[in-house]
Amino acid sequence: MSNPSSAQGPAAAARAFDAIIIGTGQAGPSLAGRLDAAGMRVAIIERHLVGGTCVNTGCKPTKTLVASAYAAQMARRGAEYGFSAGPVSVDMTVVEARARKVIMDSRKGNEDWLAGMANVELIRGHARFDGPGAIVVNGERLTAPRIFINVGGRAAVPEMPGLQDVPYLTNSSIVALDALPAHLVVVGGSYIGLEFAQMYRRFGAQVTIIERGERLIAREDADVSEAVRGILEDEGIEVHTGADRIAFERVDDVIAVSFQAGGKDARVVGSHVLMAIGRRPNTDDLGLDTAGIERDERGYITVDDHLQTSAPGVWALGDCNGRGAFTHTAYNDFEIVTANLLDGEDRRVSSRVPGYALYIDPPLGRAGMSEAEAMKTGRPLLFSKRPMTRVGRAVEKGESKGFMKVVADAETRRILGAAILGTGGDEAIHGILDMISADRPLDELRWAVPIHPTVSELIPTLLVDLAPAPDRG
Repeated sequence: MSNPSSAQGPAAAARAFDAIIIGTGQAGPSLAGRLDAAGMRVAIIERHLVGGTCVNTGCKPTKTLVASAYAAQMARRGAEYGFSAGPVSVDMTVVEARARKVIMDSRKGNEDWLAGMANVELIRGHARFDGPGAIVVNGERLTAPRIFINVGGRAAVPEMPGLQDVPYLTNSSIVALDALPAHLVVVGGSYIGLEFAQMYRRFGAQVTIIERGERLIAREDADVSEAVRGILEDEGIEVHTGADRIAFERVDDVIAVSFQAGGKDARVVGSHVLMAIGRRPNTDDLGLDTAGIERDERGYITVDDHLQTSAPGVWALGDCNGRGAFTHTAYNDFEIVTANLLDGEDRRVSSRVPGYALYIDPPLGRAGMSEAEAMKTGRPLLFSKRPMTRVGRAVEKGESKGFMKVVADAETRRILGAAILGTGGDEAIHGILDMISADRPLDELRWAVPIHPTVSELIPTLLVDLAPAPDRG
């Protein structure tokens, strides 16, 4: 490991490696492992926490918190299932400690994994490019013919009136909260904001969502957005959409958030504010220009279909390249790069079928195109939709909110996309995701014999109901 106290200046002789990896997010350690197994000498550089967003502030802690919130909610519903748990209160110190343990265990697992790689050196420090093929970290110059950028992203916090004068949370800081907010105001009605809104409502906080768009999660179809809003409002979450001129003010020990909606002035007073209005890549302080590495107008590193940047011998993986915003897409970036570099394959990002989930309860699983995206293609389409009230497994569990729907190409009989908003939707969607990825006709899945009782067993029935006119009920 490099020691900052004994680091040499940039003018000293550089240390040469076969590969340099900047960042230890989802793609970094896996990439280091493959390169190590290939006998390459690798430097992997991390300036903050090993494991990146997923391990430290993203998937691992947030889904742990979601699980705690789900357990509390089910305990409150005990009478529906024939038992009584009594009044339910949440100890946030225990909830936070549980999430922190998951973080620490996962982080240590990554650190131990890297430490066990014979040809890999973990260097802690801030890496910057020092011309083509060269990195400076802790005052030491490193060179390699292959450099991989895996620096991830962070919460975007734009300038808004008064925001600099009030305390606010982001997805990174809220996971460490060990006290229950009296009233959490969530600014942003997309994936991150909605997950935290529901979990903190279930922990016992009053929650308000303020979204600038005309509906929640605007990239989803309108019926999905409307159903998600209904689910949240049914749990007592106040939702404001079409909010404009959002401003913040400190009033004694609370925070006032003012805005306009529907032509009227509105004001919400909360104890805590969560800013959840998007992400930005960590690319602004890497010295990319010195190496000829181009970025787009949002700061994402420009890459081709093989994830190569504009500089020879440099690749960008994960959230920083703008080609995916998920742990699984970052991991797939690693798979693409190593398949092409080490296995003689020709894997491309454009072959990846988009799939993701929104982890409210019930979850939303998505694969391929949305209905709106499919309609823009001009293809002849087939549609099918079924409420979760007609899914036996959902009824048996007492979790029948939501629906499942699919859109297909009428001529090729290929599934173009699907959404399952309902219990188990994040798991059941994979049957459809796999069919799209395999590029097989939907009739093959239609004649599968799924297990009963499951959510997935309704997928063949959903395909049987495909028809030219969509059911928008």
